[in-house]
Amino acid sequence: QVQLVESGGGLVQAGGSLRLSCAASGISFSITNMGWYRQFPGKQRELVAHITSGVYKVYADSVKGRFTISRDNAKNTVYLEMNSLKPEDTAVYYCNAGGTRLITGTTTPGRWWGQGTEVTVSS
Repeated sequence: QVQLVESGGGLVQAGGSLRLSCAASGISFSITNMGWYRQFPGKQRELVAHITSGVYKVYADSVKGRFTISRDNAKNTVYLEMNSLKPEDTAVYYCNAGGTRLITGTTTPGRWWGQGTEVTVSS
């Protein structure tokens, strides 16, 4: 049974930082692409960052230069370091496993999702 457990969300002031963690179990983590998505109220989930098993990274344009995705295969954990947070980053953030980076440049999510963690950035 695949489980993805996120942690690290919360309330932060604009300009602040948060680090999200996602602990994975039930998958061969080191060979699995991992990603972070976020969902705004009334909107579909959107890609924030994606990291392949070979540590190739992809970021949404809105977070480039501010967010960093990383992984620790020894701990079966993927991280999202978020700096210079803005009120428009307020969303529920979801960990995803098994995503694919297509040759067209599109990243599609995998079938496994975490429960989500809320990030609120106050102005």
